[in-house]
Amino acid sequence: MSEIDFGMMAVDWEERVDFVRLRRERLEKARAAIAGSELDFVISLRLEDVRYLTAFRHHLGPVVALGWAATVLAKDGEIVLYAMDDDYARERMPWLDHSQIDDRPNVRETAGVTEWAQRLKKRWPAITSARVGIDVMTPTIYEGLKAELSGAEIVDGYPTLLQAKMIKTRDEIMCLKIATSITEAGHQAALDILKPGVRECEVLAAAWQKMTALGSEWTQCSNIVASGPYTAPYRRLTSDRIIRRGDLVIMDIGGCYNGYWGDLTRTWVCGDVSPTDRQIELHQKAYDALFDACAAAKPGNTNVDVFQAAGDAVLGNSLGHGAGVSPWEPPYFSAQSAAHPTELEPGMVMNLEPYAGEPGVGGFRVENNLVVTADGPEIYTTFPFEKRLVDKVHPLDRTTART
Repeated sequence: MSEIDFGMMAVDWEERVDFVRLRRERLEKARAAIAGSELDFVISLRLEDVRYLTAFRHHLGPVVALGWAATVLAKDGEIVLYAMDDDYARERMPWLDHSQIDDRPNVRETAGVTEWAQRLKKRWPAITSARVGIDVMTPTIYEGLKAELSGAEIVDGYPTLLQAKMIKTRDEIMCLKIATSITEAGHQAALDILKPGVRECEVLAAAWQKMTALGSEWTQCSNIVASGPYTAPYRRLTSDRIIRRGDLVIMDIGGCYNGYWGDLTRTWVCGDVSPTDRQIELHQKAYDALFDACAAAKPGNTNVDVFQAAGDAVLGNSLGHGAGVSPWEPPYFSAQSAAHPTELEPGMVMNLEPYAGEPGVGGFRVENNLVVTADGPEIYTTFPFEKRLVDKVHPLDRTTART
């Protein structure tokens, strides 16, 4: 049975996501990454990194919001969570000892950075002469830490964590597939109300409501419903524009399941109107580029091979990105990827989203999520494409030909 068929409840009659194993294996990967690095400590201030390392959940979306929580991972494997609502964390996170949970770091203020640095120094006296990596910081954070940890070398620790996160575990992949199922349900709810006379924001509201009802924690971004002239040039936001009969509509949405992110983009024709030949041609270009890029996502190839397989059907020199506890993780797929190619390995997950458009005609964006396996790409997005815009079904497309 494919993992995508699994439900979200805990049951005794089949194996689903094992969250104990998920937490353990993520921390094991991070510990292995710091052990193999030149770092003595990794400080994580990005909330998705805090979640990855400790499973501490916050109430915000995928943004950098400093001061809510942090973790410190030492080279010897010790990890400490610093979090707002630390009393709640002690009560509800039994996989961490109470001694591993402390009050949040108020790194928004200079005095707060100083106070937190003093706590770090008290817990780990050796940190004052260590090589310390941080995943994100402001000048205030950097200067405050340097003042208190005077002998420490403070460097970029984000690449170490990114390396740990790039190969997904079986439970991470299952979470991503469930997130995609939630996202597809939201997309269907949006499509169900798409008709002439509704506003873009109403379409988005239907998707958001459905995903939230299914347990989505947040959404991948503000989500995008762009219609008519806003499809080319592409406008990546949703407005109160009234969608008209015959308009093209790009929907780009993503739900979140236990910290893991789905992402789905399709382009539709509003109403019972036939698209023009040029619109079909442009959509076919983006559609073919998507599946050609998916076909290149196999072990031994690189992210550069995937990017090049899409030809010129890219938007802003970017074809897509990886996904995990952040919606935008490596491997990346851009014109700049050739400078430092990443060889693809089984367990890497990616969201590929080519685009083709022409002002006055319309814009077309489509997207699939997939995981690299030893046998090649496994596309786990199952949502079909607008069949009025597909002139020739690609051999890798297992959905559109059935609709």
